[in-house]
Amino acid sequence: LCLQVPELEKATVRIRQPEHVRGIIRSLREQGVAKLQVISDFDMTLSRFGCNGRRCPTSHNILDTSRVISEDGKKKLKDLLHYYYPIEIDPNRTLEEKQPLMVEWWTKAHELLVQQKIHKGDIAQIVRESEAMLRYGHRDFFDQLHKNNVPLFIFSAGIGDILEEIIRQAKVFYSNVSVVSNYMDFNADGVLTHFKGPLIHTYNKNNTVLQGTEYFQHLSTRTSIILLGDSMGDLTMADGVPSVENILKIGFLNDKVEERRGKYLDSYDIVLESDETLDVVNGILRYILTE
Repeated sequence: LCLQVPELEKATVRIRQPEHVRGIIRSLREQGVAKLQVISDFDMTLSRFGCNGRRCPTSHNILDTSRVISEDGKKKLKDLLHYYYPIEIDPNRTLEEKQPLMVEWWTKAHELLVQQKIHKGDIAQIVRESEAMLRYGHRDFFDQLHKNNVPLFIFSAGIGDILEEIIRQAKVFYSNVSVVSNYMDFNADGVLTHFKGPLIHTYNKNNTVLQGTEYFQHLSTRTSIILLGDSMGDLTMADGVPSVENILKIGFLNDKVEERRGKYLDSYDIVLESDETLDVVNGILRYILTE
């Protein structure tokens, strides 16, 4: 298969069951374009984790560190990050333990943001001034899917308004892209008053927060799935798909690579370690989408 998808030879690629993965990729190709959909996380999956040794911001970070947040607000948001992020990525804690703590983190962070009286009209500028970066190869990724009418479903625990603006400014917000995320709600004066429910955090990206969105039902014939994520919580993003025939799970392992490798290899079909590109994903898409 490396002949057809040479990107799989990259040094960043780890695969525990190569035969199994070959089988899935071949099936995806045989089932054809009409059956394919892509389900992806956003922060640190479609967007970059780092650049030149510095961390790139998530959609929450972009807002948290922007000029519209007071110094006191910035400090409080940073304190929350330092307390809860290690819990989020701790391989030794169970999902049951993490769930309520993630709800706590997101709720507190959103409450702090609401106190800042953020203006809707500032969002485009906030994104423009930020260090947000989509992964290398993002244009190829979005273009290939758009050209072949393959639906891309972005399922994010980030801030929907921010991530939509990032995609818009990259000029790849095409008609085949749908987003489910945490969206801000503004009053008549354009001031943030609250976040719309339901709250989406790292570990509830599944059917529970998709109630009332008929998205996957409309796509019931799209039974071939490529799932892209960077956390254990992303593995449930396809739970709402009525019938899955083939699913290829590709995981970006960005942080604490050594200690988390085992878990990722157990859970994802392909693991990309410290890889800031979409090369492997694009290579697989090219193979599947080429007549």
